[in-house]
Amino acid sequence: MFLKTHKTASSTVLNIMFRFAERYNLTVALPADQLVHLGYPKTFLAHFVEEFEAIGQNYNIMCNHLRFNPSEVKKVMAANTFYFSILRNPIRLLESSYVYYKDNVPAFRISKDVNEFLASPMKYYHLADYKKNMYARNIMWFDFGYDNNAEDNKKYIQAVLKEIEQNFQLILISDYFDESMILLKHTLCWDLDDVIYFKLNSRSQDTVQTLTPESEERIKVWCSLDWKLYLHFNQSFWRRIKETIGLKELEKEVNHLRTRQKELMETCLSDQEAVGKDDIKNKAFLPFQSGDANILGYNLKQDLDNMTLRTCQKMVIPELQYTSYLYTVQHPHKKRKILPLPLTSFQEKTQLPTPN
Repeated sequence: MFLKTHKTASSTVLNIMFRFAERYNLTVALPADQLVHLGYPKTFLAHFVEEFEAIGQNYNIMCNHLRFNPSEVKKVMAANTFYFSILRNPIRLLESSYVYYKDNVPAFRISKDVNEFLASPMKYYHLADYKKNMYARNIMWFDFGYDNNAEDNKKYIQAVLKEIEQNFQLILISDYFDESMILLKHTLCWDLDDVIYFKLNSRSQDTVQTLTPESEERIKVWCSLDWKLYLHFNQSFWRRIKETIGLKELEKEVNHLRTRQKELMETCLSDQEAVGKDDIKNKAFLPFQSGDANILGYNLKQDLDNMTLRTCQKMVIPELQYTSYLYTVQHPHKKRKILPLPLTSFQEKTQLPTPN
C-alpha cells in the first residue's frame, strides 16, 4: 500500500506501481465509479474502492490519493500488506502547491505570489475554509490523516511520528528520488527495471516561483508539522540506507538506474525529454493541468515495434488516464471513467488494446 502524498513525485511512484501490477497481473484497489481519487479529501472509507464488497481483502496494490485511515485501509488490504509513502522538503512542496493549486485554494487565490502569501499567511488562510485550504498548510500531515491545523506540541508530534512508524514500514524522500527507488527496490526485492521511471506530473521551470530566504524560513514555522515530519523521516531514510545498502553500493546502483533510464528515454522519446503542454502531440498523453503550472508530458517516437510501443506508452501515461485504463481492464462491465481532460477515452487515441 502506497500512501500517495501531494506534490511529492508521488505520481511517478503511482506509475511504477501500476506498471508492476500489470506486469504481474495484480489487482489494484481503484477508486469506485467516477471517482479519480479514493475519496480524497475525505478520510478514507473502504467503500471508496471499486467492488470492495465483492473483492474484500483480495487486492494486491492500493496507491491512488487517499487520506490515510488505517482501520478502513485494513478492511481492503491483507494483513501482510507492506505500507510505504513519500515525503518532500516542505519548502519546495509549499511553493509547488501554491503554483499548482493557485486557482483552487482560497488561501492562495487572492495573494499575488507565494512570497506575499508567506509574509502574512493568516491574512489569507481562514480556518473556516480548512477543507479547501489543506494544500496551503501541512499537507503531508493532512494526507497521513492528522489535523494540519493542530498546535505544534512536542508531545503530540512525537506521538504522531511514532504512530506513522508503526503504520508504515518505509518512508521515501522525493528530494532523493533515485536513492529512494534503490531503497524501495532493495526493501521489496524488486529488479532494477521495476523501479525505472520517467518523471511524471512535473512542471516547466518558468512556472517555478523564487522563494526569498525569509519565505523559506517562514515555511518552517507555517508548516512546522510537515517540517518536523520531514526532518524525522529524512534522518531515518539515510540511516536505513547506510544500514542496509551502504553509500558506495547506493551510488553504484543509482548510476545503473540513471543509465537504464537514459537508454529507455533514447528508445522511447522523440524529444529525449519532457515537453510543455502545448508541445505534446498526442493529446491522449496530456497530463491534467492545474493553476499556474505548465505540467509537462512526453512525445513518443514514431514507428516503434508493438512491444516497445506498449512499454513506452506505459512509461508516459499520466495518472488520470492510467487510472481510467486500469479501471476499464479490471471492471469491464462498469461505465468508463469520465476524466476532466480534452480526451476521456485513452484507448481510442492510442494503440493500447481496448479491454473487452
